[in-house]
Amino acid sequence: MENLRLVLFLALGVVLMLIWSAWQQDYGTPPPQSTTEQAPAGSADDGASPAAPGAAAPAESTPSTAAPGSGAGEGDATTDTAAEARDVRVLTDLLDVTISTEGGTIVSARLRKHPVSNDNPEPFPLLHRNGDLFVAQSGLLGRDRPAPDHQAVYSAERTDYRLQEGDDEVVVALRWSSGDGLTVTKRYIFHRDSYEVDLEHRVANESGTPWQGYQYAQLRRTPPEEEGNILLIGARSYTGGVIYSPEEKYEKFGFDDMAETALNRDVRNGWVAMIQHYFLAAWIPPRDTTTRFYTRAAANSQYIIGLSSPWQTVQPGGSTVFNEKLFVGPKEQDRLEQVAQGLELTVDYGVLTFISGPLFWLLNLIHGVVGNWGWAIVLLTLGIKIVFYPLSETSYRSMAKMRKLQPKMQQLKERFGDDKQKMNQELMQLYQKEKINPLAGCLPILIQIPVFIALYWVLLESAELRAAPWILWIDDLSVRDPYFVLPLLMALSMFIQQRISPAPMDPIQQKVMMALPVVFGFFFLWFPAGLVLYWVVNNSLSILQQWLINRRMEAQGTK
Repeated sequence: MENLRLVLFLALGVVLMLIWSAWQQDYGTPPPQSTTEQAPAGSADDGASPAAPGAAAPAESTPSTAAPGSGAGEGDATTDTAAEARDVRVLTDLLDVTISTEGGTIVSARLRKHPVSNDNPEPFPLLHRNGDLFVAQSGLLGRDRPAPDHQAVYSAERTDYRLQEGDDEVVVALRWSSGDGLTVTKRYIFHRDSYEVDLEHRVANESGTPWQGYQYAQLRRTPPEEEGNILLIGARSYTGGVIYSPEEKYEKFGFDDMAETALNRDVRNGWVAMIQHYFLAAWIPPRDTTTRFYTRAAANSQYIIGLSSPWQTVQPGGSTVFNEKLFVGPKEQDRLEQVAQGLELTVDYGVLTFISGPLFWLLNLIHGVVGNWGWAIVLLTLGIKIVFYPLSETSYRSMAKMRKLQPKMQQLKERFGDDKQKMNQELMQLYQKEKINPLAGCLPILIQIPVFIALYWVLLESAELRAAPWILWIDDLSVRDPYFVLPLLMALSMFIQQRISPAPMDPIQQKVMMALPVVFGFFFLWFPAGLVLYWVVNNSLSILQQWLINRRMEAQGTK
């Protein structure tokens, strides 16, 4: 029994160390401020783009461009951006987007199917220019000739676009002209039932000289005042940049990483993103094209992650089209898998993804049948309990035998309490006589710990559970129980487990074990209701299982 308690304490320590390690890795130190002098925010050389891959770089680290608006005519850009820029609103079935004609930047994106909270039904603002900055910028940079970057001002035919009933897409076209024969049409294509937005830069060269340039697309944001949502006491979800490449897979680039080192890497078939709890925005280049991934720390505590296309040359009288795709929406795994390879990894389950992935698949399958995420958690917990029943039965049988030996063990303690070595010898003889292995109940518990941790991350990371109701007052499984009923039930279930389990012989251990329900109950006050629900159901099933095994063994003992 002493060994069993030791293993349980070690298991608890492992869980706490994993949580602490994950917190330290992402949030242990605040992002340092960049010590290098940065260009003013929004300037042409503020980290908009490095030299494009696949061609010789120009003399400057950022290709020089003529001042936007150097020519005349309809659609011409102008240097007076404050006077000319205006907003264009786009409304689809899933998105409410605002595009500024200054650079064609997406300055706001609200998710119509995802409220801020159950108390605030307003669409969740994922991209925003007010408060904490988070916008999606894109543009062109040319060699020795003008091109519309994210500061150029476009003209728009109208300021309101809506996805009409029966239509599958809505197209927003913005136009810019250099005045010397170069015309750029920037098109955003929004689709029904999709968080994907196609971006096109159509370049038409009617001048007498070739034009050479490339496209860049980037996400610019300031770190939120509270970096990430609270998951546990003292720990928060990750908010920052990530990239994916077939070689390195999923990599995080936090704001501190961007401040310390600027990333410049050529990648084929990858993507870049800024993620936060439950949501992300990602730029995805065309397949089988090598693009330059980059990060920058700009002025005013702004951080940039983006990508740039290869150089393209447009001959006089010719044209070309640059393409990118923007995903701006929730981390709904079924959607992410369809958008780009590896994008589902933004649902970060950590090192136990190989367990968490199948668990979420099963949870999603059950939800498809019952239609309620709370009952899906209950049924998944029941299923896990059934799968581990043989191992759990071995553990509980060992505990039941130990419980029957409690009087004899207490006698040994009274006789040899001052002689630990002698008492341990007598205990081993007693175990051999009764054919009991005190470690028999430990292995099943240790085997189940990785499954618990994996399910823990599933319930914390799955956007599907955000604002998902269960029953009665539990109207959001991703936040704490507002009345703390589930944490109290969890603490009560732990207390009952303590009562039906054999108590440790050491008085200090007895006090520690009796205090654990109170300690865990306190910590679980802030846990998401979905996770606490899992614990309550799991503990309740364990109590029922151990009670039945105890009754069965007692009945066998009376025969």
